[in-house]
Amino acid sequence: MTGTIGKVVILGGGTAGWLSACYLAARRPWLDITLVEAPDIPTIGVGEGTWPTMRGTLAAIGIAEAEFFAECDASFKQGSRFDGWATGEAGDSYLHPFTTPPRGEAEDLIAAWRSAAPDLSFAEAMTPQARICAADLAPRQRAMPDFAAASNYAYHLDAGKFGALLARHATGRLGVRRIAAHVNGVIGAPSGDLSAVQTREGETIEGDLFIDCTGRAGVLIGGHCGVEWIDRSDVSFNDCALAVQVPTLPGSAIASQTVGTAHEAGWIWDIALPQRRGIGCVYSSRFMDDARAEEILRSYIGKHMPHAAWNKLSPRKIAFSTGHRARFWHRNCIAIGLSAGFIEPLEASAIVLIELSLKALAENFPASRETMDIHAHRFNELFRYRWDRIIDFLKLHYVLSAREEPYWQAQRDPATIPPRLAEQLTLWREQPPSNWDFPQVDEVFSAASQQYVLYGIGFPAPAKLPAAPSAKALAQIAEVREQARALVSALPTNRAYLDNLAAATQSPALKETTA
Repeated sequence: MTGTIGKVVILGGGTAGWLSACYLAARRPWLDITLVEAPDIPTIGVGEGTWPTMRGTLAAIGIAEAEFFAECDASFKQGSRFDGWATGEAGDSYLHPFTTPPRGEAEDLIAAWRSAAPDLSFAEAMTPQARICAADLAPRQRAMPDFAAASNYAYHLDAGKFGALLARHATGRLGVRRIAAHVNGVIGAPSGDLSAVQTREGETIEGDLFIDCTGRAGVLIGGHCGVEWIDRSDVSFNDCALAVQVPTLPGSAIASQTVGTAHEAGWIWDIALPQRRGIGCVYSSRFMDDARAEEILRSYIGKHMPHAAWNKLSPRKIAFSTGHRARFWHRNCIAIGLSAGFIEPLEASAIVLIELSLKALAENFPASRETMDIHAHRFNELFRYRWDRIIDFLKLHYVLSAREEPYWQAQRDPATIPPRLAEQLTLWREQPPSNWDFPQVDEVFSAASQQYVLYGIGFPAPAKLPAAPSAKALAQIAEVREQARALVSALPTNRAYLDNLAAATQSPALKETTA
């Protein structure tokens, strides 16, 4: 291995591998990038949710939005809705939208909400996006430039199709070299670095920096480097999912948000794409067996998609380890994606962690081996912080529930609540979440996200609020109502937007521009 970092070897494809290849090739075009993937190892490939960061990522790597929608059977995502998480009774629902509350003091806005809009949920009072989501509307109009928005948005997508698009883009437009081969050996340098990987087919592939995107196998970071896996199942109980893809009826509504419906020992995701819905039952094997999970999944589909014939569907079980690596960057090896860790699909943190990892790497790329350990130390500190905060935020959804099933009671056990979260819950009884609680740049879940979950599920408002809200806060709450009315009348439905876009992408002119 030379002192200059010029050759990057990515082991593994899928979303993590090909997004890594595209991002680094676009942001650091002088790099020599090789991706090695086994041709016969399938990816998980279930429907995926993203965060609004994906718009910037697609722009950075040079994929047009129309091409992305056409190739990935994608739809808009404007947040997550949680049904049945507070009590499980009828009408138990709240929204975590992607648009933040108005600027101002949180205590003042909460006082204005309680005074001027007590008939509205917290999300409805704080952002017009709640009304947009309730009406299944798109966050933009077709005439807007790519990635522009009337309401902040991300995407739902078919993960298998997304990986294929990224692979074509990386190899066809960005100069990434792909090797279809099975890696059966790793060559280490005397220093402890990796110097090359060897394939079953007899090729030796040398590199200066290696990115492990081999998923749960962690071939490089765990298998060769021996970096410890930290089990977090003491906090996050879910370790299984039954996933199924259900075709949709032509012209059916496309939801604007991921829907998460709580059940007796977990929850069900429901992700709407133009041609199908990805539905999965997430559960803890400590509290539910596979047969009961299948019953719950079948009942949900029967209720919400009565046209679907259960005997024609093929639920697939996904078992996952809950935790993350002790270090994510070890010497000249970086774990990105599932090789770095996984908690559960709640709030769709998996792809955004890939994006944030790549942003941190690209913007702090080591020019030489001399500085690599400094970069690695900073990267590890930042991402250990991020994993801890993600775990705290996901746990927040469970600890505030009043459901009485054994699973939910166990989720509220103080022994399973991370100490920092326990402290914050005590603090938030006196003051709302703020940037003082989440001071890092690019926080995955900001103070606004915490507020939407807290006050959506019914956490009491802070004990000390202004005696009377300010005129500014009252005007902001009124303005949200007016904006909601205007946007609901102006925006197309998701179905209309995506059907029209699909028709337009069949035109020869558009095909030529995206070829």
